[in-house]
Amino acid sequence: MTNHIDEALRALADGDTGTAREAVRGGGTPLAAALAEHLAATRDGSVYDQPAAFEAFIGGGGNVGLYRAVSEALGRLYAEVEPAGLLDIGCGDGRALRPALASHAPASVTLVEPSAALLDAAVRALDGYDVDARRTRVEPFAAGLAEDVVFDVAQSTFALHTLPHEVRDRVLADLVGHVGVLAVVEFDVPDLAHGSPEHRRFLAEAYERGLAEYDDDRDLVAQGFLMPVLTGQLVPGATRATWEQPASRWAEQVERAGFTGVRVTRLHDYWWSPAFLLTASGSPTAATRP
Repeated sequence: MTNHIDEALRALADGDTGTAREAVRGGGTPLAAALAEHLAATRDGSVYDQPAAFEAFIGGGGNVGLYRAVSEALGRLYAEVEPAGLLDIGCGDGRALRPALASHAPASVTLVEPSAALLDAAVRALDGYDVDARRTRVEPFAAGLAEDVVFDVAQSTFALHTLPHEVRDRVLADLVGHVGVLAVVEFDVPDLAHGSPEHRRFLAEAYERGLAEYDDDRDLVAQGFLMPVLTGQLVPGATRATWEQPASRWAEQVERAGFTGVRVTRLHDYWWSPAFLLTASGSPTAATRP
């Protein structure tokens, strides 16, 4: 990590974007150049408002091997559980879901995704399956589930971290009585104090690694996705895109919601942090479909 990047990240954590902008002026590394361009522009809104950037991000770099590992793990779970009803929360474009279905075809698949563009892509990818596509956030979906609605498997791949911790608590509590098996794929991030030297070093080193994995699409990925996510984690009051936590805290949160038999399995090494699969059982009444 260069002193310029550390100064910029420290200034962002303090809410001083002017100092951060001056610190990275002129670039010098992929992260410094990307951050300088981002801070020179005025942007707001969700990173998922730019699906082209998000799709370029997940379609390149280390995401290729990551999603392959995720799909294989989900496929093994489907083969074991043989779900009749499957729920995918934050399905994106169906990238992780579609290959996994080769191991077992559920009678019905429910997709929950707030992005119209990504949801449309997922529906096209699942042509031939019985799909119930819901363009909505998971909060109202989970809160509005009828008492007799049960999903044999409910999964979420790299989506639940977009919910603030207390909101995620409510969503998981709303889901537990409607789920046989819960499957969550997330990143096992280190537990570091916000804005601390250790936190800034982790961010700088990780984002340098991530940006280096992209060539032609680097600017699109950086400006449309990675830089908004980075600054959203640091700048007070910024539009935040992620509330991640270590795998152990994910397990604690799922158990707190009422799920049992929590198991965490490491899946794949990745430039950000290692990916893991968490599985757990829902309420006894949800484990068997009538």
